[in-house]
Amino acid sequence: MHRLLFKKTGNAIWISHLDLMRLFQRAFKRAGLSLTHTQGYSPKPSVSIAMPLSVGVESICELLDFDLEGDAVPGDEIVARLNETLVEGVQVLQAYDNGKKIKELSLLHCQVILEYDGGIPENADSLLRELFARESLIVAKKSKNGMQDQDLIPMIKRIDVIRVGEQELVLDCVVCCQNPTLNPMQIVAAIGLHLPEIKPDFAKCRRIEIYDSNENVFR
Repeated sequence: MHRLLFKKTGNAIWISHLDLMRLFQRAFKRAGLSLTHTQGYSPKPSVSIAMPLSVGVESICELLDFDLEGDAVPGDEIVARLNETLVEGVQVLQAYDNGKKIKELSLLHCQVILEYDGGIPENADSLLRELFARESLIVAKKSKNGMQDQDLIPMIKRIDVIRVGEQELVLDCVVCCQNPTLNPMQIVAAIGLHLPEIKPDFAKCRRIEIYDSNENVFR
């Protein structure tokens, strides 16, 4: 099995996960790279993305596993041929073999951007730091069994509050991304629930890097 490191930025953040999978399947075909297929009554191309992105989330550290038919193709050639066929905003950065097992993927470095139309509320920085210094931070999460309470604190390894201009705060975080998994936008939900006076007018997320449990870069 081979692996791609790719990014999804700009207007491409509005492409859904399923459409992104179809996009890559077509890109391999147009690039003359024949994917193997699964066995059974409904064969499917052998491509999978490690952590599906929600619509609207930007990332520069996405992983896609794939398998090709025929002779081996150099990684640099795979990168060049795919990038000629992909849409603007989706770009392959690297292709390689012998990637780590996905089950070893543990941590995500991300940024949650909080935007305030009327300017950052007074003392928002310190209030946020106090919020994330609590022993527990409960937010309701939708699951297959209905709404369940989720404590965010054990899943936040590090978080820093950075002021960017007069209308934007950035929460620079390292959070759990597998077993357990924290959706970074749950942090925004926690702010709205526990600190409604500094709830942002708009929030978005950006993935920066992924790590194993020892915070080694995961590839």
